[in-house]
Amino acid sequence: MLEPRHREWGAVQLGAAVGADRPEAEVPDAADRRQDLYRPEAAHRQVEKPSVMQASFLPTRFRRSPKMVRQSDRELYHLTLLLDGEMALDHAGRTNTFRPCDLHMVDSSQPYDLRSLDDQEPRVVQGVGVDFPKEMLPLPPHRVRELLGRGLPGQEGVGPLLTELLVGLVRQAKTLQPSDAPRLGTVLLELISAWCAQALDAEAALPPETRQRAMARRVRAFIRQNLNDPELTPSVIAAAHHISLSYLYRIFEQQSQGETVAAWIRNQRLEGARRDLANPALRTTPIHAIAARWGFPRASDFSRAFRTAHQISPKDYRFQRPSERK
Repeated sequence: MLEPRHREWGAVQLGAAVGADRPEAEVPDAADRRQDLYRPEAAHRQVEKPSVMQASFLPTRFRRSPKMVRQSDRELYHLTLLLDGEMALDHAGRTNTFRPCDLHMVDSSQPYDLRSLDDQEPRVVQGVGVDFPKEMLPLPPHRVRELLGRGLPGQEGVGPLLTELLVGLVRQAKTLQPSDAPRLGTVLLELISAWCAQALDAEAALPPETRQRAMARRVRAFIRQNLNDPELTPSVIAAAHHISLSYLYRIFEQQSQGETVAAWIRNQRLEGARRDLANPALRTTPIHAIAARWGFPRASDFSRAFRTAHQISPKDYRFQRPSERK
């Protein structure tokens, strides 16, 4: 097995502060290539809120033995999103392999053996991990055990929202402020809870508020992906998410400061068109083509809606100086 000559760590602490950190780990040497993410001598560092970590390393092995569990256990779940490389995991009586975009979870109270499958080539393995206390996951422990050690795709259901947030937190770590941490920590835990519940088909076990917020985020993501479709209506959105129209209206207004579904769709379309009109690279693109791209098949409807929103015609807005635009 190759020595991990390349190893980088970075972490964002959510709920208390945002900054640079590194997970508790020891570097394997030639005599012992094991690596324990929860070493006893570092156990004094308590994780009270979610901690998001980025990892980058050459093929190596992460092992947590029964002895290590007895010596130190902070009662955490660790969720990992694999971005590049392949890994194998023995945990909770299961053996599984993971590929890019897979998610898996481990329990600090149980031994595990996580290792790279690319040990014949110096290929860097990359991923994003989250540590969080077990009591913060609003699901029965016996149900969560069904997820441990399993590889689950991050591209289905709530998965894309969760993976997008994890990658975004790592990319924006240097620009986040301490005041951002509590809100981001709450959003992250709600998406993790919704993802776990969906994987277990146990969404009914989540608190109603968590279910509603997760559904509202899924709906908004679906709308953004389909803004170019002029047939995008509340009925289509409700059917795509297997919910009633009344439930869609209720959760959307609760989570969007009273804004209706139709109004949010219209505002998102107008904002997308406004950005395109202001983009010098699209100066030669006809206005009616920009309108159609954002779900306005009739140019007259677009011009009327744009003028109502911005008190100026699309044509005049396009030729305004940047300093004059609102």
